[in-house]
Amino acid sequence: MPSSTPGGSLKHLSDLTPPSQDRTWLTSSHPRLPIAATCCADKSVRVYSLVNFTLLSTISGGHKRSVRSCAWKPHVKGESVLATASFDATVGVWRRWDGFGRAERDMLGLAGGLAEADRQEGDDTDGDEEDEDEEWGFAVLLDGHDSEVKSVSWSSGGSLLATCSRDKSIWIWEDLEDGDNNFETVAVLQEHSGDVKWVAWHPEEECLASGSYDDTIRLWREDVDDWGQVACLRGHEGTVRCVEWEAPTSIAAWSKKTGLIASTGADGRIVIYQERFTSKPPVHTTSEQDKPDSARETQKANGERTAPSTAWEVVACVDAAHEIYEVNHVCWAKRADQRKSQQQNFDNSEMDHANEEEVLLSTGDDGVVRVWTLER
Repeated sequence: MPSSTPGGSLKHLSDLTPPSQDRTWLTSSHPRLPIAATCCADKSVRVYSLVNFTLLSTISGGHKRSVRSCAWKPHVKGESVLATASFDATVGVWRRWDGFGRAERDMLGLAGGLAEADRQEGDDTDGDEEDEDEEWGFAVLLDGHDSEVKSVSWSSGGSLLATCSRDKSIWIWEDLEDGDNNFETVAVLQEHSGDVKWVAWHPEEECLASGSYDDTIRLWREDVDDWGQVACLRGHEGTVRCVEWEAPTSIAAWSKKTGLIASTGADGRIVIYQERFTSKPPVHTTSEQDKPDSARETQKANGERTAPSTAWEVVACVDAAHEIYEVNHVCWAKRADQRKSQQQNFDNSEMDHANEEEVLLSTGDDGVVRVWTLER
């Protein structure tokens, strides 16, 4: 299965187990914890540990058809909030309180609820009440689209939620954060002439990008009190299925940590790219330990002083990543080392960034989510 290039190789580390018995569409990694949510055709979302790659919980009962997309709300303290988009034309918002050490148990990859974790630790206290609290709560159902909802995305601040649909519309909802799970519709955008496949918020600003079956990418902003289109990009001659913003602190999209780009297609191949110099940049004095070793790091060190020529090259690829099945989605995720996690003191449910290892997750038609590491 794995193949390599002169730059490195993509190694299959593990599968998330157990897999879904139906098609899986997309996997989204949690912004703080080493867990990931996978959208399944069986109407559920499966939450897996990225410490030991096992199933932690299954979120079900909120949708009547396939769950096509999901997104974690950023900058939330004390709880985890997940939005789900379904082919039943609805959007769900789910909440789980991270108290009673649940975030810490996520760090250790413990499943089975708090009672099971207490038994592993030799605690004989009754965990029935805590087990009930462990379940994900269906906070609200957002109803407005006329057809399948294809994508969902939270704004960088977490107050706005964008959804898009086969009905050619984009809806923007505001989380009122009033303690009663109330959302308000702030905009319905209908300039696309075909199915809207994807929405993505800018990583810092309240600017939304959308990709559509009409072959265009459109950008949206709020002007005074009304949301409207500010740009229409027509560089494609086919359906735009995914749109991602480049991180503002790097020259590469996808991985904020390494600047690498991962792609997949109908051919079942996963390819990793890195940006490299095609012309030598000006030399600036640096200490040996601070010497940059990539285009991204050099530009970051030099700031706006240089604009060297760069090109993207393949550093690793793998054919038939899910055997005969199509790969529907790839994403980068942060994984915490289990042995180090067991020794560290947890602080506000945050991961110790020194223990992070970046992995690539691929989601396929075979119901499997695969974990890959790049060896160079």
